[in-house]
Amino acid sequence: MALCGLSLGALSGSTAAAASGCTAGTDSDFNGDGIRDMAIADPEATVAGQAEAGLVRVVYGGGKGTAEVHQGSKGVTGGPEADDKFGHTLAVYDGNKDGCSDLVVGVPYEGVGAEAEAGAVHVIYGAPAGLGEGPAGISLIQGTGTGGIAGSAPEGGDWFGFSLAAGATAGGEPYLVIGVPGEDLGTTRDSGVIHYVRRESNVTIHQDVAGMAGVPEENDRFGYSLAGSPRHVAIGTPGEAIGAEQFSGGVQVVAHQLNSDGVPAPVIGFDQDSPGINGVAEADDRFGGSLAMVPYRPSGASAATDSILAIGSPGEDLTSGKDAGRVILAHIRASGAMSQTADISQDVSGVLGAGENGDFFGQTLTAVNAKPKSVGSASTMLLAVGIPGEDLADNVDAGAVQVFPMTGPIGDGRWIQQGELGLPGVAGPGQYVGTGLLATADRLYLGQPYGPTAQRGVYGLPWANILSDGTGAVTATRPGEGGLPAEQTSFGAVIR
Repeated sequence: MALCGLSLGALSGSTAAAASGCTAGTDSDFNGDGIRDMAIADPEATVAGQAEAGLVRVVYGGGKGTAEVHQGSKGVTGGPEADDKFGHTLAVYDGNKDGCSDLVVGVPYEGVGAEAEAGAVHVIYGAPAGLGEGPAGISLIQGTGTGGIAGSAPEGGDWFGFSLAAGATAGGEPYLVIGVPGEDLGTTRDSGVIHYVRRESNVTIHQDVAGMAGVPEENDRFGYSLAGSPRHVAIGTPGEAIGAEQFSGGVQVVAHQLNSDGVPAPVIGFDQDSPGINGVAEADDRFGGSLAMVPYRPSGASAATDSILAIGSPGEDLTSGKDAGRVILAHIRASGAMSQTADISQDVSGVLGAGENGDFFGQTLTAVNAKPKSVGSASTMLLAVGIPGEDLADNVDAGAVQVFPMTGPIGDGRWIQQGELGLPGVAGPGQYVGTGLLATADRLYLGQPYGPTAQRGVYGLPWANILSDGTGAVTATRPGEGGLPAEQTSFGAVIR
């Protein structure tokens, strides 16, 4: 049954005390025991006979069991339907500030009433007994609840929840950002909006908001991608036309600090024709199609006042191939100034491989600052770039990943493919390695949702293996092992 009439409720509890048994301070700790847990989406899974309804597998750290989350499971309203793709996007934060992490699940293809693919977002609260075992969860749809979300009507093809970003501001306030790239503004189709929710703020942001770069145009897809840091939120607009160049793309950065209009203050918007960004805006580059951002403490600063933003342009054509792809790094300063610090592609000296047709270098990105309170360094600020279309020998679309520092010279990068650096298996066609990525302080997690069944799973590679040829144990989370059901379709497509 399509979702209808859901209530927004309270997304954050600014005065909430830590729940008994919840210990704050560990990312993705849904039961609050101080040990990291993992949420692994299988958005193409069949649930209750409904093909591609989607679900999320939760693995509790310390061997404390597993759980299955889908529409209709404990803490989640609605019921599984074909093609919903529950788990298309995931985010984690402590929305009610009780010390247990909460899981946010995007279902952008959910029908709302008669509106197909209007989209929904579910917030499932953590508790000492596990996700969904404490406070009642919240289901968000446009047209219900309060604020900007209530003021936006659900429409077919909105894709509410197609992208998500969540975390805590520098002041410790939880925030949630929801991308709606298919939202129409008036008669302008698929212009796109985002919803920003933080304590007293529940506002809708688009390119008609004062201070934003550009204007709403058809197929801009504002909010297609999102990334957040304690200081900033970055919004991708990969469909943005730059002059006559359709789907060239752009990026808008806003601050968590609210301006006099009550919205996150616009910081800067830019594209590949902007001053300081090298290259040129071309059709189908899809600049801003993927984003990753981390906090950055510059030398001489007393705290992480800045952000480093990675921007994927997976449709970029290089001299060596069409849709080869590239990534740039941009330093976003506390003052609002922006400067490009790196241009990364397989046509750049030191970057392994060669840009080829359909590599889509930068289709996915993940980044981490392992020591955000310290001055940023090349060993603590790391970016992993997914290259899911990479061909290896005769294996078309085998996929690979490259790792680079986010500050200083990018160096030679580190190459990851199946059978190397402790990642098990062998490269094969259509495996799309680099589809599911997650960087944490101690490991890079790679999801392998496709390919031979025996190789599928989520693998955690210690950073020392990647950066210095270490031989640390690689963790393996696989269907049919450790209490997980064997049934899977795209297990590991999204990891948090």
